[in-house]
Amino acid sequence: MVGKLSHSSTVQSGSNPASGHGDAKGLKPAAVLDKQVQMSLSIASVETKGMPLMATTQAGRTKKRTVKKTAAVGAGGTVVLRLIRGARTKGRASQLAPGRLVTLLREGLAVEEIDDLREALGISMARLTDLLAISKATLQRRRAGQVLGRDESDRVVRYARLMGRAVEVCESEEAARQWLASPQVGLAGETPLEYARTEVGAREVEDLLGRIDHGVYS
Repeated sequence: MVGKLSHSSTVQSGSNPASGHGDAKGLKPAAVLDKQVQMSLSIASVETKGMPLMATTQAGRTKKRTVKKTAAVGAGGTVVLRLIRGARTKGRASQLAPGRLVTLLREGLAVEEIDDLREALGISMARLTDLLAISKATLQRRRAGQVLGRDESDRVVRYARLMGRAVEVCESEEAARQWLASPQVGLAGETPLEYARTEVGAREVEDLLGRIDHGVYS
């Protein structure tokens, strides 16, 4: 009788899930369940923590590409300043080959080029954006994106080259600014800045500067 009771007690004790040994049907002990729960929480934690890290990495890559592009545009000095002051120092002008300039225009110049052009021409930003046909809203968007559009970049280079040619002929930046802002008989009484709103007009201004340079002013 004592043996039967002892045997029965052993079986009941072994079938208790809390004892850490599961029964014949294989109920999982509490320790095993706790371990699985901890593993699940650990995986979820890693996945959750990984999301902002991935976002940060992607944002970092985007920022890196933007900075790299801006740096490439302005490498060795801004395009505007090289076109203007390079006209007087031939060595610097030779660094910006036509093929390189075309590539930069296709990619879009850094928006800071507008600030350099405004300072070089000695006019207000409102006056310059009017000449470049860039609205205030568009300029704000370009500043946010840090890059000008192709057509806008082309117009910036057009005026920068005219300023550079004027500096070469007038022999100083101040004299060039005054000439570009003054009515010219050779341009039907218009100022070179106004006449250069179109590519054809800009070529006429360049032609006039060429005649002045050779002493054939008309």
